[in-house]
Amino acid sequence: MIRKWIFPFIILTSIVLLSGCWSNKELTDLAFIGALGIDKNEEGRYVGTFQIVNPGSVAGGMQGGGGGERLPVTVYSATGNNIVEVSRRASSKASRRLYYAHTNLLVISDELAKEQGITTIFDALDRDPEFRNTATVVIAHNTKAADIVKTITPIDKISANKVIKTLKFTEQRWGEHINVNIHEVIKSLVSPGKEPIITGFRLVGDSKQANKNENIQETTPKATLEASGLAVFKDGKLIDWLQGENARGTVWGLNKIQTTEVNINWKGKKESIGYQVIRQKTKVTANMLKGKPKILINIRVEGDVGEVTVPVNLTDPLVLMKIEKELEKEIKKEIQNAVKRAQKNKSDIFGFGETIHISDPKAWKKLKHNWNDVYFPKIEVDVKVNAFIRRTGLRNKPYISGMN
Repeated sequence: MIRKWIFPFIILTSIVLLSGCWSNKELTDLAFIGALGIDKNEEGRYVGTFQIVNPGSVAGGMQGGGGGERLPVTVYSATGNNIVEVSRRASSKASRRLYYAHTNLLVISDELAKEQGITTIFDALDRDPEFRNTATVVIAHNTKAADIVKTITPIDKISANKVIKTLKFTEQRWGEHINVNIHEVIKSLVSPGKEPIITGFRLVGDSKQANKNENIQETTPKATLEASGLAVFKDGKLIDWLQGENARGTVWGLNKIQTTEVNINWKGKKESIGYQVIRQKTKVTANMLKGKPKILINIRVEGDVGEVTVPVNLTDPLVLMKIEKELEKEIKKEIQNAVKRAQKNKSDIFGFGETIHISDPKAWKKLKHNWNDVYFPKIEVDVKVNAFIRRTGLRNKPYISGMN
């Protein structure tokens, strides 16, 4: 008899407890934020710039009435003493509820990152259950975050998509930039053994024309966005920028290189042989020697000869071995210079502290409190590189005469 009532009882209980659609949100009541830019004003208050997507324009449809095509985004700004206040103050300008679940890009100005730091910003974002921790983070380099968010870009209608796609592509092809998200930045901020690095973006061209529709109606836009270096942080504040080989040397050490090109000198001519990296593997290990930590960076690189501007016999195995040795020296130099720069900044952007923590937790307990300022600048780092040439392209002999 009791068994007969068990199933109906479960059904009735479920009906009472199930939430149903109590938290439903109508699409027509939401303003989808594609990107959020954060600056500071002269009073030291936060200035938030919200890039709101116009769904009809992004879909490519023409809007009736005015006879013209609407812009893909609308931008609002608000000021406050903290990030939550900024968001709520923006409600006085937007006719719909600001919705962060689709925010893909966070832009922070370098001025704010230097003076006030980024810790409080990420604290607010991490507490918000609606804000995605997979959103890409960039630093506005020598420009305002608002300018990055307001810029109208060709090809990609929404500038947030332009920044994200550019970052992913240059990370894949060039190797001087890395794509980091909110979760990764927070993880580095709270870890005593690793400091965050974030790619910078800058506005190139006429900033007054960047947010006008005319900017995308010319074959050569008057303003565009491009990746610009790596921002180095310590204790939550921006302390340095890495460019060129220092940036790539850092990416080598982080095992983030996907493909890139390494140029070496040959027969007295600078950068006369181009080597295209097709795959690489970086392994970082740590051990304690007489109470002092030591780091070993071991890199294996494989690639192809992409270009030759001097006479060289690529059919000779001995010549290929010499080229490989030169490549190893060049890559090693980049990594060593990047490590020295990080030690000078007293900022462990390579995560050597985390490596020591994993390999020797007891030793790390003694080192972690003064790691960046005392131990990291003096740590011995040994770099070993093994480079291999897998292919020389469709030609073994260059067109250049005088080949030996």
